[in-house]
Amino acid sequence: MILFISMFLLGAYMAIAQASPWESVKEPFAGQEQSIGSYANGCLSGGEALPLKGEGYQVIRPSRNRYYGHPDMITYLTKLGAKTKAFGLDDLLIADIAMPRGGNFSSGHASHQTGLDADIWLSFAPDTLTKKAVENQTAISMVDLKNYKLRRDNWLDDHAVLFQVAASEPEVARIFVHPVIKETLCSMEWEDRSWLQKVRPWWGHHYHMHVRLSCPEGSASCVNQKAPPQGDGCGAELVSWRPKPEDSNKKTASVTKKKKVKIKPAQCTTVLTQ
Repeated sequence: MILFISMFLLGAYMAIAQASPWESVKEPFAGQEQSIGSYANGCLSGGEALPLKGEGYQVIRPSRNRYYGHPDMITYLTKLGAKTKAFGLDDLLIADIAMPRGGNFSSGHASHQTGLDADIWLSFAPDTLTKKAVENQTAISMVDLKNYKLRRDNWLDDHAVLFQVAASEPEVARIFVHPVIKETLCSMEWEDRSWLQKVRPWWGHHYHMHVRLSCPEGSASCVNQKAPPQGDGCGAELVSWRPKPEDSNKKTASVTKKKKVKIKPAQCTTVLTQ
């Protein structure tokens, strides 16, 4: 019994020790609106909460308290919801944006730290969700991961509309999606293909799209990601993401990489503690 209690207390202590201090802050920092640092190592000053329901969208899992963003992101999401609704789409499901003051998570995200990243699930809500349903949505994958192909039973024409509308806004820097979804969009006929440049393949994004905005004006300490390559990204670059046949004779040496310690911009200390 004593051993069990000791192990329980040790586990609780480790959970606390591993928690990020940014997760304990419940309100935005009341300073000038700024995204500070890089997407994966920064913080947020003057952030705003996205209203939990608006025209053309609903926020899911609000108990996580991750529906804060730079005012530019809040404007973008409300504008996107209104535009997609005008195209006849059901409500968008907005998932994680950032915590009230941005910063790093103890798990789940490396980015989403400056209020300029937002996850939008690739499922829609035809009706207003109940309080229980808002917290317990089930993700719907668009990709047969085992066979590396699109799940045609889940993919809708509405998804293509969503991607085009979302990526066509000038403030968008990138939209991350699974490579199979990018291939699907590339295979379609478009009068204007320029927006496809912003749709970038990345593993894991098979049930949601990850929208990233460029650094806003007035955020002097914000670090933009390098611009994506020229072109629509539908050629050899995209082909390179396809799984390669395993070579049974090839031996891969295991390499242990040291985890780099990231030092946040000095302004983040003020944002976190005051």
